[in-house]
Amino acid sequence: MSSEGAAGRGTRPPRAELALRTLTDQLDQFDPRERLRRVLEQALVFTAASLAAVYVPDEDGHHLYLAESAGVPRALYGLRDAYPLSGGAPAVKVHHSGRPLWLAPEDLTRRADARRLPARDFSLGVLPLRDGGCLAAVSDRPDGFDAEERAWLRRLADAVASPAPVTAETGDLPGNAFRLAVDSGRVDVDDGMLELFGIDPHQFDGTLESLLAQTVPEDLPSLMSVVEADHMAIGDRELEFRILQPSGEPRWLRLRGHLLPAADGRPARLVGTVADASKERPSVSDVTRVQRLAAALATAGTVRDVSRAVVAALRTPLQADRIALAELESDRLVVTVLDPPEPEAWPELWRAEWRSEWPDAPVRAMPTLAAALREGRAAVWSGGTTLEPPLAEVGPGGLAVLPLPADGRTAGACLIGWDSPHDFDPDERALLTAVARLAGQALARARAFDAEHELVGMLQRALLPRRLPRLPGAVAVARYLPTTADLELGGDWYDVIPLPDNHVALLIGDVQGHSAGAATLMGQMRTALRAYAVEGHPPDVVVSHANRLLVDMESDLFATCCYVDVDMEQGIAWYVRAGHPPPVLRYPDGSTEITESDGGPPLGVVAEADFPMSQLRLQPGTLVALTTDGLVESAELDIEDGLARLADDLAAADPAYPGLVADALLTGANRNDDVALLLMRYDGLAVRPLRESWTVWRVPEAVRHARRFTRRALRAWGVTREADTALLVVSELVTNALVHTDGRVRLDLTLVDQRLRVAVADASPRTPVKPTNIGWEATGGRGILLVEALSTAWGSLPVSGGKQVWADVALEPPDTS
Repeated sequence: MSSEGAAGRGTRPPRAELALRTLTDQLDQFDPRERLRRVLEQALVFTAASLAAVYVPDEDGHHLYLAESAGVPRALYGLRDAYPLSGGAPAVKVHHSGRPLWLAPEDLTRRADARRLPARDFSLGVLPLRDGGCLAAVSDRPDGFDAEERAWLRRLADAVASPAPVTAETGDLPGNAFRLAVDSGRVDVDDGMLELFGIDPHQFDGTLESLLAQTVPEDLPSLMSVVEADHMAIGDRELEFRILQPSGEPRWLRLRGHLLPAADGRPARLVGTVADASKERPSVSDVTRVQRLAAALATAGTVRDVSRAVVAALRTPLQADRIALAELESDRLVVTVLDPPEPEAWPELWRAEWRSEWPDAPVRAMPTLAAALREGRAAVWSGGTTLEPPLAEVGPGGLAVLPLPADGRTAGACLIGWDSPHDFDPDERALLTAVARLAGQALARARAFDAEHELVGMLQRALLPRRLPRLPGAVAVARYLPTTADLELGGDWYDVIPLPDNHVALLIGDVQGHSAGAATLMGQMRTALRAYAVEGHPPDVVVSHANRLLVDMESDLFATCCYVDVDMEQGIAWYVRAGHPPPVLRYPDGSTEITESDGGPPLGVVAEADFPMSQLRLQPGTLVALTTDGLVESAELDIEDGLARLADDLAAADPAYPGLVADALLTGANRNDDVALLLMRYDGLAVRPLRESWTVWRVPEAVRHARRFTRRALRAWGVTREADTALLVVSELVTNALVHTDGRVRLDLTLVDQRLRVAVADASPRTPVKPTNIGWEATGGRGILLVEALSTAWGSLPVSGGKQVWADVALEPPDTS
């Protein structure tokens, strides 16, 4: 709202003073309320204020009431129409003390009578007026008004001539003003107001009927709703209506009034002003609004975009207190936008289903709403009409239901509610009808777009892991955020791969472009990298194999990736980069590191490329972050600055909740590109396994040497009861490897959690096969059968071009008696 508040601070004093002097010289041309409004607009132009309002005491000295405001709707910041002088509201404190008050967002949150927007903070400045009352200014900046702006607001407060309330008994009326005794209909007016109505002052009989007789018949109901006490609450009202001039031509007038309650034997009184609105009517006509809405809806891609455009088109001209848009799905309405967004602004019945299916019942359970949707025409009800509670509480002063038609059916509904009495003139009805037609068609198009976008997202998610595995000594979370720029499939992916010996592979990558081909290639590369990793290759070999595969596929696309192999026992990780952003680490003390290493080219570019490995040392509590370039790079952001911002965000995060950290990192992400994010918090193993290894040489005594090595290791570990079983398993597995394979043989023993794993690795990829039938005279083939009988489980894993055959032997807990 402050068009010059930021850009022109250095020149504000002379320009502002000149504007104020010019305005002061012209104030005599306007009625008192218009003078006040134009002064308040200076706060919007020369400071960061988005709302400015003036409160003055009423004639009874019981309340501060709102005299005038300018800027965004007051409801957005919780400012009321009136405050009791016996209360503790900021406006009341400033009125009593005569000293300004500057409140920051944290001050406002502690106030029971101050409502804040859930998504943004704001500051409040309240300054005293010379004759009592105060000037209130709201800034959307959390740091509030600077010293120069505060000085300018004091200058404006001094320039405000407090519009003292008009008394009912004595006193001359200001220009174009009136006071009406509601019970008798007697009205006091000045000559200027009678001139607006085209009435000779000598012929005016002082009755309200004489004034109403000049009103255009179509506008009479809305005018009556303002002047009849039982149709309105205490507070400010504003209304535009037409009167017929003696020439027969209509003239637009604007009534601004304030209803004062009955007190001390005096009746309720409506005081205010009437001004010529023919020249002051907004330059934006209803036709222009419809044209602008049509342009906005033409570019609205999603259902939420359509809903926001409709709210923007209706909120200001209708001065509504609530607007809700909902899609009609089968027999239920599903909310897309609620304005205002605070739950407390809506009926209590809705809060149980907040931002979910709405209302909390099928449409058929509310006959009034069902009938309006069935007829397909806009329906309006004035205040006091008996309606179902979920509808009546939306608009106690008036309610409009707009069915949104599309392709011969109802696509949704728009509900518009007023807290104060509201009557609908013909122009409003025409505006609602035009908006309903445009919105219905746009809503149908957006629903199809959202459905197609959801289908694309579903296909994308099908190519990614459904869930991440539970890791020994670590917690991993991942997020994928598809682009909203188009409906093409993206090529970002991630994976977490548990490996033998408490190793874990973290993988993230990005295929060039957005297309079905990129998504297909992404699925192929993820599958290939997982397969090479499970085979037991080190990171550089895994990435090299994937690079050769992509080159051989002769694809026009290339891919980037980062592969990290973490040893959960030692806290050491080796990683390889192929044209991809490096890992970012957050250490337990809150410090961060953007790792530096030599990386290779993207996959699929050079067949014989080198992919050097780099080492990371992880302390328990370290957070490892891998991401694609969509999070750290854009047209406006260099990758170095993006990585630095990611590191800063990680430093401020709480690693105890990696899921919340991931969500926070994606806030404000570039939606013109896909974003994949993988986080792992390394905690370390609570119990570290005991390990021993032995290279089995191909000598005549090889099996005996392996048994002797095993016996020494078991004795050192205190394993005695199951030693014979373990020795027999070792004998059979080593013998099979020596007899049926060539090359090196390695024996690995691992003890953890009362489980002994015997693993024998060899250079043959052939998996041992358990015989199905062995004759009594056979001299071999019983080794695997013995291993299966003696172990709780056995199996085979590919390891670096060969295999590893393993068997687990359960150990009895040690005797502690």
